[in-house]
Amino acid sequence: MDMENLIGETTEYDKKAALEVKKPKSWCKSVSAFANTLGGALIFGIADDGQIVGLTAPDSDAEKISEIIKTRMEPIPEFRLRFHRTEGGKVLLILDVFKGEETPYYYSGDGTLEAFVRIGNESVRASATELKRLVLRGRNTSYDSQMTLYRVEDYAFSKLRERYKKWTGNSFDNKDLVSFGLADEGGFLTNAGALIADESPIRWSRLFCTRWNGLDKSGGTMDALDDAEYSGSVLSLIENGEAFIKRNARMMWRKTPNSREELPEYVERSYHEALVNALAHRDYLVYGSEVHIDIYDDRLEIYSPGGMPDGSMIQDRDPLTVPSTRRNPVLADVFNRLGYMERKGSGFGKILNGYKTQINYTEDKRPTFRSDRYQFTVIMPNLNYGVPQDVPQRVPQDVPQDDLDAKILALIKKDNKISTEKLGMALGVSYKTIRRHIKAMGNVHYIGRGFSGHWEIHDKSYPHVERGVCKTAP
Repeated sequence: MDMENLIGETTEYDKKAALEVKKPKSWCKSVSAFANTLGGALIFGIADDGQIVGLTAPDSDAEKISEIIKTRMEPIPEFRLRFHRTEGGKVLLILDVFKGEETPYYYSGDGTLEAFVRIGNESVRASATELKRLVLRGRNTSYDSQMTLYRVEDYAFSKLRERYKKWTGNSFDNKDLVSFGLADEGGFLTNAGALIADESPIRWSRLFCTRWNGLDKSGGTMDALDDAEYSGSVLSLIENGEAFIKRNARMMWRKTPNSREELPEYVERSYHEALVNALAHRDYLVYGSEVHIDIYDDRLEIYSPGGMPDGSMIQDRDPLTVPSTRRNPVLADVFNRLGYMERKGSGFGKILNGYKTQINYTEDKRPTFRSDRYQFTVIMPNLNYGVPQDVPQRVPQDVPQDDLDAKILALIKKDNKISTEKLGMALGVSYKTIRRHIKAMGNVHYIGRGFSGHWEIHDKSYPHVERGVCKTAP
């Protein structure tokens, strides 16, 4: 039997050998899950092993299914019942459940209401986070479009203005916050606006970056070669994340008859796309997790909280045929207006094609994607891992102490509120290196706390100035 022809365009289906009238939850949970996700079909008359057993009273079963759905489901999802007679004369009953717009769709039984979602090929009880997401969808809204109690006047948007000017050549006005969906007419920010504000008040919107020593995390953070934690505007998270990757990536090269070819470890176009997607499409309803960049000897991984919006597993699908689904449509639209991503949703293709165009690419170095119910991870192999060591390498060189000190002082004189992270980005070293050099200099001190403080440069001959740098320096 051709299952594809049997269920039509439906991609999700469950099989039941018979209708269990006394245990309606056994199949109603699939009705709930299909309605809450992307729709699907229940086929009665096929055993779990695929054997066609047929139904003895299909007409009666159809009436019972219709009645149970109308009494046990809240609200009642849109469904259709149809019969199919096999070549052997056996009758199957197919229950088509359509994707609902009034989510969540609950199953009512034993005095409780339960909502289910589709994860892979299973119907599972919706978690608290998934239930929140279903409620938002039922209101035809999304997390990033929800209003907050944060006032526009209390936040700055310099990163947004800077990027908008760079990308469009136009100035960004406060009234544009409303047209971008970042605020309302009353001066309150949406969640998208709060995420894009320079000092984002959404504390779980952070980026953790680590360059591990080896192929896994077994050594713990003590064995990390470099690490950084970033917060603030999602736009600065993009900048800081890319800068972290660049300072931890080496470049190999080989001579050619007329010039030389550069062989990068990681493809900038690919990791840019992966990072932007991770921040634009992450599930911000998950409060206890952040986006992570983990660099190992042989690969770069970008982890984002929240699985595929449709509940599928990306490793079971062809990433080039997955339709674009925007979990955070306001944020995605702003990223599009700022030139970070495209509306047509070609992210997977960009990641893969970025690698394919490299001269040191081989098929075993193809990026892969992995997801489950709670996370989405992009794995980008190190294109140079395992390459013979006789290929010349161009690696980031340590800047001489005096030279780096002079550059640090010059940048601080130019901007006395610059953070150690930005100093590191500007000079191509880690923020820990910056702090080590500042401490060694002894005449540079951070006055105040956090973003409200500033740097001061003192004459080393002043005996009353204490050596070292304030621990609250950014």
